[in-house]
This record gives sequence, C-alpha cells and structure tokens, in this order.
Amino acid sequence: MATPTLDDLRRYAIARTLFKPTTLPGAIRRLGFVQADPIRAPARAQDLTLRHRVKDYRAGDLESRYTRLAIEEDCLVNYGFLPREHLALMHPREARQPWDADTRRKAADVLAFVRERGPVHPREVEQHFAHGSVKNYWGGSSNATTRLLDGLHYRGMLRVVRRDSGTRVYEAVTHVPADDSPAGRAQRAAALIDLVVRKYAPLPAASLTYLVRLLGYGAPHLSAQTQAALRLARDERLAGCRIDGTTWYWPGDENPASRRHAPDDQVRLLAPFDPVVWDRRRFELLWGWTYKFEAYTPAPKRQLGYYALPMLWHERVIGWANITAPEGRLQPAFGYADRKPRDAVFRAALDDELHRMTQFLAKR
Repeated sequence: MATPTLDDLRRYAIARTLFKPTTLPGAIRRLGFVQADPIRAPARAQDLTLRHRVKDYRAGDLESRYTRLAIEEDCLVNYGFLPREHLALMHPREARQPWDADTRRKAADVLAFVRERGPVHPREVEQHFAHGSVKNYWGGSSNATTRLLDGLHYRGMLRVVRRDSGTRVYEAVTHVPADDSPAGRAQRAAALIDLVVRKYAPLPAASLTYLVRLLGYGAPHLSAQTQAALRLARDERLAGCRIDGTTWYWPGDENPASRRHAPDDQVRLLAPFDPVVWDRRRFELLWGWTYKFEAYTPAPKRQLGYYALPMLWHERVIGWANITAPEGRLQPAFGYADRKPRDAVFRAALDDELHRMTQFLAKR
C-alpha cells in the first residue's frame, strides 16, 4: 500500500463518512454513533448529520421513527444515538461517582414507580413524588427529578422509549449481565476502540488518545482496559503513517490513497458535530484554519456566528453558514476562510445545497 499524502487523507476523511445516502437504520449502523445536540439552528445536529446520509431525510425523522428502529439514546464519547447492539459493550455501566445512601433510596423509589407505571414523562414522576406521602420529597428542587432520571438512564436502569416535544420519556430496562472476566472486559474495550476509530478516522495520534479518554463517559468502568486496548491497536491492528511531524491512524483494512476517494462537485453545509469536522485538531491539519463552535460564546465575542455550519466544497472546507428559516424561508449568512469562489459552478452548487436544505426543513 502506498504511503498516503495529506491530500489523500483529506479526501479519505470525506469519502469514508459521506457515503452514498441509504436508509435511516443503515446510516446509523454505518456511522456507529450520531452525536445529539438540542439546539435547532436551523435543525438539531443529529438531523443535520443524517440529512447527507439518508435518502429523502427530513428534520425530525429520527425522533418520529425512533420507536420503530433498533437504536438507543445513550452515551459513547458524548451523548447521542447508536445501534442497540452496541449497548452490550458498555452496560451494565458503573458510574465514576457512586450515589450516596439517600440518592440510592430515591432512585430505587423512582425505578419502582417507572416499573409499575410503564413509560413515564418526567412530569409524571415529579408530580407523584412532589405531592405524595412525603411532603416536598425533592427538597424543593425542581431539577432533582431530571437528575435522578438521567442518573438511572446513565446506569442502564432506564431507557428512552420516545420523546414528547423533545422531552425524554423513560421506561425500565434490564441489561444482560456482561462477561466480567479479564478477557471479556478486554474484548469489549477493543470493540469500543474499533467503534470510535471507524467513526472518526483518519485520526492524528493526539486525537485518538483524546477519543479514548472520552470513552470514559460511555464506559468509565473499562478505563484501564481501553487504555490497554489502545496500545494494542496502535501496535497491531491500526494502519498509520507520519506526515509533517504528525502521526495518523486509520483502520488497517482501509486504504487512504485509493482513487475511490475522489471528491464530487456538491456543496455541503455540515453540522458542527459531523464526523467530517468533529475533530478540531484534525480540521486545522486538513484545512488550515480554525473552526469554532460558538453557540455558548457571548455574542460580542463570536467570530463565526451562533451556529456556524462548516461549508464543504470538493475536498475543502472553505467557509461556513449561519442559517435561520423564519416561516420556512431560508435566510443564510455566509463567511469564508479565504476568498469566496467566484465561478458559476460554485454558485450553482451552493444554490443546490440551499434547495436541499429547504426540502430538509419542510414538513412531510
């Protein structure tokens, strides 16, 4: 296999994740994980990610079809959606910070309530315990119910069965006990490394180390095993090279220098957490400028805008767009890392992308 160049890695990074649009379950299975974000600007990040990879995708399709798909809301390197089969790699999950006795008692009461009642909205749980036999059960905190439900979900005792107007509705769940032998834990850790590498490759060495550290969110109880699995993967399973002082890694069965990775002519406006642009370190190495997610930055300090969508054209991320859609009418504002392309081919491709965005935001 020929040693890839940085240009090869750039094309490979795009082509391996911007695959030909497929079905919704097929896209989630191929991605392995889709990061979620509640902000709509003009749609949630998970929808903005999936619209490039699912045929005829519309904003909200994931939420509306969730109950019919073999997927789950859960944690990996952050919070999102993943195929149900991956849960066995992380559950039963052991949290880093154990609950104290009082929190364990309250959590047990909530879990018993959900098991008896069936799928519940957080409002039902709050109403039951706030006005039950124990006055002011949550000590006056309106957020205590949410924290307990989140904690039970994180520990694998509840699952998200659906969302009602964006709010998670929970039901009780029991996970099959995992093989907790040293070999079983090592096997799960190795599978988690493979999952994140296949999602985010090619990866600079520092980014790979960072991703494995983030697995401490999804599998904190396997931290020692994931570190050992990382060392083994770098030594035996992953392919890699060194370019301009940076070591890169990718799955050993893939060829970054393949001619199959040729870019197309489309303009694509990507979610801030799209796998093409998620790794900010890699972004700077591949495209030579700094992209910032500034939704939580005070407005006067923003450089790119509230929810800047990176603009991919051919094999370059050339700028960004902030998009609003009052009454369904797209209002884009563009910025460019260098100069705006002036040729008619780019203008036509950008118009096509805005048309696709309009269709994506339209109700079915």
